[in-house]
Amino acid sequence: MVLLNVFELTLPLKNPGLIFSLILFIILFAPIILNKFRIPHLIGLIIAGAIIGPHGFSLMLRDSSIILFGTVGLLYIMFLAGLEIDIAEFKKNSGKSLVFGMLTFTIPMTLGTLMGLYYLHFSVPTSVLLASMFASHTLIAYPIVSKLGIVKNRAVNITVGGTMITDTLALLVLAVIAGMSVGEVNNQFWIRLGISVVIFGATVMLLFPVIGRWFFKNFDDNISQYIFVLAMVFLGAFLAEAAGIEAIIGAFLSGLALNRLIPHTSPLMNRIEFVGNALFIPFFLIGVGMLIDFRAFFKDWQTINVAIAMTVTATLAKYLAAFFTQKIFGYSVDERRIIFGLSNAQAAATLAAVLVGYNIILGEDALGNPIRLLNDAVLNGTILMILVTCTIASFVAQKGAQNIALLENPDSESATKENDERILIASNNPDTTEELVNLSITVKSKNNKKGLYTLNVIDEEAAANGKEKKAKVYSPESSEHSSSYR
Repeated sequence: MVLLNVFELTLPLKNPGLIFSLILFIILFAPIILNKFRIPHLIGLIIAGAIIGPHGFSLMLRDSSIILFGTVGLLYIMFLAGLEIDIAEFKKNSGKSLVFGMLTFTIPMTLGTLMGLYYLHFSVPTSVLLASMFASHTLIAYPIVSKLGIVKNRAVNITVGGTMITDTLALLVLAVIAGMSVGEVNNQFWIRLGISVVIFGATVMLLFPVIGRWFFKNFDDNISQYIFVLAMVFLGAFLAEAAGIEAIIGAFLSGLALNRLIPHTSPLMNRIEFVGNALFIPFFLIGVGMLIDFRAFFKDWQTINVAIAMTVTATLAKYLAAFFTQKIFGYSVDERRIIFGLSNAQAAATLAAVLVGYNIILGEDALGNPIRLLNDAVLNGTILMILVTCTIASFVAQKGAQNIALLENPDSESATKENDERILIASNNPDTTEELVNLSITVKSKNNKKGLYTLNVIDEEAAANGKEKKAKVYSPESSEHSSSYR
């Protein structure tokens, strides 16, 4: 009887082990299944979240644990964007990032405000807040670009830089509209916001590198270094919120601040990418899917109308921004796909804006129902917009990234054969083996996937005792050791 009670299954699931196991199986099998259909696994995770979520089969609730891990995943995406960016290219393209950032902010703001005012007949504050949701975007497709190894491409650099600009401006619009709705916008508001943002930016960009340099110099433990990096990311996110801006800006700036201290080919960077792509980022995508309520679109025409209008406006505005950026700077079609794919996905700041607007109560109607700054139709329409834009962004970014990767490296295998780069690592001293391996990983070319070898020579005393003298060579191409006798 006790066993029956222990294994009794109720929906939604409440057993922590079963919940975590279900999520891990989704993370495991979504890429495996969808890769056969050439569908980005990001879309599969979002759809899986909708299926198992409270609006699907209600297998799981979007409780505090899902929200916590999802928030970590979102901050992780922004942190990786700042960490993997090429600082030299970023500085060289800072002017172009500014141009794209202003285009991808002003065009959606203009189209979104006009659509809200003249098509949906919303008030001016509601229309402006709605437009700010279109202006912001989330780098949902960034893991696809990173996996294909083109994060140093100029289109990626200006898009990541433009993301910081447009998200900051969009979130400032959110802060102003929210303040106006409760009557808090005045000179003191602007002064306080300006001073806090300057202090926050100086703290992260100037103090974080000093702290990081000291820590990495004095502590070489792998686990300690990774935990330190995570702590700095979330400290930066907290400081951003304390300054009055969104946490994702703090995570991105934390990545920029630690960029020079963490080499892109270092073991620490491998651990950061592995944990994020394997756990935290999939949690965020599944959490976004749990917000989707497909039944809302069959209840009334207003929800469908708002959802279609929002999705079309957001997609058109981001495409126009990418198109004008391509024409201004003479980029290729695939680079335009990268810019559009990275900037079209709506998720992080969009969710923040719609939830803030939904929670602002302007009054009550004749029946006593609350009048919200953003109503239920906009909330449900936002969820559909997130799903559609993330789907489009993933497909377009994957197409552009694959083409660019082929152009930059048309045949990685033949290039490896031509270069024939081989690095031999002495492994006779256990105290220096790890450092030599790390050095080899750092200096090897990006095309060298199987050219690292370890060598351990048996000393003469061992051979004099009746053992054969031989040099053992280990190659990562095979799990077996090959021996050459002298």
